[in-house]
Amino acid sequence: MRDQTVARNYAEALFDLARRHEGLEAFGEGIAMVASLVDDDPRLRQFLETPRIDAEAKKSALRKALGGRVPPMLVNFLLVVIDKRRQRLIGTIATEFAALVDEHENRAHVEVTVAQPLDDATSAALTERLSRLLGKTAVPHVRVDPSIIGGVVVRAGDTIYDGSLRRRLSRMRRQLMTASLSGGNEQPSQG
Repeated sequence: MRDQTVARNYAEALFDLARRHEGLEAFGEGIAMVASLVDDDPRLRQFLETPRIDAEAKKSALRKALGGRVPPMLVNFLLVVIDKRRQRLIGTIATEFAALVDEHENRAHVEVTVAQPLDDATSAALTERLSRLLGKTAVPHVRVDPSIIGGVVVRAGDTIYDGSLRRRLSRMRRQLMTASLSGGNEQPSQG
């Protein structure tokens, strides 16, 4: 099986576990924290992923480090991940879990590019409009890029809505070039 598929299966199991126990939010924060620690600390990642280190030593270290900080059932889940030698997938499992929670909560993360920083009122209006457009609660991730000149570029999944001034000017330029080229082929009438 591909790693993505395996990680998705583990994330689905974790999602079911979270719904039956402490809740999606507690599990989501916990798995995100663990994934971040593993991702940010090369020594921790090496400790968890090295086959020469006994699984019991890894599990003992996790119990000590996470005890009381994350739901106990999440710790148990991570111990199973170690038993199955899938600890290198913790980051992918966390990403897949977050996607399942977003789907369950009817949320969509949207990349928004603007030319200038947005004030609070504009940001709220944009979020509301995107939510209506997508039919889900939009969670915008705003990035400022002055090169778009004005307007907004939105990426929701595989769909891009480009309402930038740069794109409009480029389209206008192409139309003008096409019009002048087609208009330039006419021969002046001789009278």
